[in-house]
Amino acid sequence: MPEVIFPGPDGRLEGRYQPGKTKTAPIGIVLHPHPRFGGTMNNQIVYRLFYMFQERGFTALRFNFRGVGRSQGFFDHGVGELSDAAAALDWVQTLHPDARGVWIAGFSFGAWIGMQLLMRRPEAEGFMSIAPQPNIYDFSFLAPCPSSGLIIHGENDRVAPPEAVQTLVDKLKSQKGIVIDQQIVKGANHFFEGQVDELIGNCSDYLEKRLAEVEA
Repeated sequence: MPEVIFPGPDGRLEGRYQPGKTKTAPIGIVLHPHPRFGGTMNNQIVYRLFYMFQERGFTALRFNFRGVGRSQGFFDHGVGELSDAAAALDWVQTLHPDARGVWIAGFSFGAWIGMQLLMRRPEAEGFMSIAPQPNIYDFSFLAPCPSSGLIIHGENDRVAPPEAVQTLVDKLKSQKGIVIDQQIVKGANHFFEGQVDELIGNCSDYLEKRLAEVEA
């Protein structure tokens, strides 16, 4: 799992990168929670999602947003972080121009950035939005949502209340041409404390289902 430093819009960005074994391996990029609340690319859920992609043959990348770890720059309330995510994806796509598609996974704040990145990237085949916070962040840009994906959140999430997430899911499910898979982890809080294995298992099952559909 090589440490990498690559150029971002506001200085160098620090990441962890694992190339796929084939020239056409799809790309999986994972985005971490809020930098002001301790979010880094080494968050347990981000780390596990990275390995989930890697174990399924993806080229996997996770990285620190600006101002986190060895990444240069300063927190920019989502605007700069979206630019960071776009630069990170540009960087890995430059290394893997024949990659057959992209998957975007984000947790909490990273889910908001990930969904915005999704809107900019028509090559994105799918997404995983873990504990998104539509009660805090504006998701109205999803008009329409460009690809099918998974929204997964905790039953006892007080940071992103289930009813707020449900409103977002219902809005997206009304769109034609995409399928939104919603999963609620029973008893889980925003950080899935004690239930990370269940969370990652659900994400893995969803990814395998989608990959099997492509191959069928």
